[in-house]
Amino acid sequence: MLALALGAPWFAAVALVFLDGRRRVVGLLAAAALAVNLGALIAVAVDVAGNGPYELVTGGWPSGVGISLRADALGVLFAALSSAVVLSALLYEVLSGVRGRLFPPLALFLVTGLTGLFLTGDLFNFFVFFELSMIAAYVLSVYGGERRQIGAAFIFAVVNLLGSFLFLIAVGAIYHVTGSLEMGAVARRFGDVDPASAILIAVTFFVAFGVKLGLFPFHFWLPPLYTGARPAVAAILAGALANIGSYGLIRFGAGLLPSELEFGAPVLLALGAASVIYGSIQALSRRAVAEVLAYSSIGQAGYILIALAVGGPVGYAAAVLYAVVNSVNKTLLFLAIGLRGWLVGAVFVVGAFSVTGIPPSAGFFGKVALFQAAVEQQSVALVALVFLGGALSFVYMFQIYQQDYWSGRETAGTLRAAPRAVALLVAAAVLGLGLWPEPLLALTTAAAEVLGSRGAP
Repeated sequence: MLALALGAPWFAAVALVFLDGRRRVVGLLAAAALAVNLGALIAVAVDVAGNGPYELVTGGWPSGVGISLRADALGVLFAALSSAVVLSALLYEVLSGVRGRLFPPLALFLVTGLTGLFLTGDLFNFFVFFELSMIAAYVLSVYGGERRQIGAAFIFAVVNLLGSFLFLIAVGAIYHVTGSLEMGAVARRFGDVDPASAILIAVTFFVAFGVKLGLFPFHFWLPPLYTGARPAVAAILAGALANIGSYGLIRFGAGLLPSELEFGAPVLLALGAASVIYGSIQALSRRAVAEVLAYSSIGQAGYILIALAVGGPVGYAAAVLYAVVNSVNKTLLFLAIGLRGWLVGAVFVVGAFSVTGIPPSAGFFGKVALFQAAVEQQSVALVALVFLGGALSFVYMFQIYQQDYWSGRETAGTLRAAPRAVALLVAAAVLGLGLWPEPLLALTTAAAEVLGSRGAP
């Protein structure tokens, strides 16, 4: 199943790149390949839940030569989440009308990179899949070909290439001080590394992943990109690509560098709080839906950093849960942009409630996990920050709803039933996770259990 999850989107992308992606049948074939990828990942998740993590080397090659894959609860959760997000966005765009011949294969290449990245057990392979994902994202960011999109995509590419360069430097430093790129070996040996070198490596990783996630103060590329992108592309960038930053901070911080994470916790708390407040205030001051959601993404990412800084089983579980919920929320809200009508208004309300943390949406449990992490820290300031962030998010989400969806007006070009159906399915998933949260809570708890100790890759 691991090989199928990785191979299905890759071979489909290679085959479809020679076809015209604007034809609906090509888009549907790409969606079918993504469905196979998602089904295989779900099967792997069930296996991991019952039998625990496992590893393999593709193609029968010896370890260190072939691509090393490792399936555990954390990696499989992020891989399946990202695949589901891209599948939803691809179906939305296919049903709306694809405007570029390369859109379907690019979505497949992106999912190939993300699947390999989340399921690899080797830092070199992580970097290879990391770059495959980013190259696909760079090309997707100019989808539509408008001048504003090209300018924002150029800044996105330059800034994120810098982040990739920093990541590569950190990987080289890891190999220099540990003599290995295998994540389990790195985690076991890193405790013997000189503290000054360890902190420098940890900071380099943090900056690299902070850029990918769009945390304050590395956020400046994000609003123009999200604002100029088409809804499907914005959903992919916010709901799938941003998972690289979330996963990287969680896996590398809590899994490989827990002592360095604990040492830097005060700084992470300060930066997380700054992201929450800055993103919320900026969202309040904007009127365009895409701008509000872009700055909201910055603010919501801050909560992940705060939960990581709290640490321990409660903090790590809160970080994983909030990363998952935030990904689904942003996918739903970006897909609702450009659609109108009372049904789309109801879909937007579901997403807004989830961002704010109002039941019965999935976001309620994300906020509860954050409150638990704040109480675990015995910090009144953290509890107040989570409450303030939720209140501000309610205000700016209500402003958008009042401005764009309250009237329920039907306008020409927004009566497309098929894209609405995709948004409705994602909204149903958000409500379903809120009404039956046990599977998601079990997965996030299992994901947190593989973190936080030397030797846990």
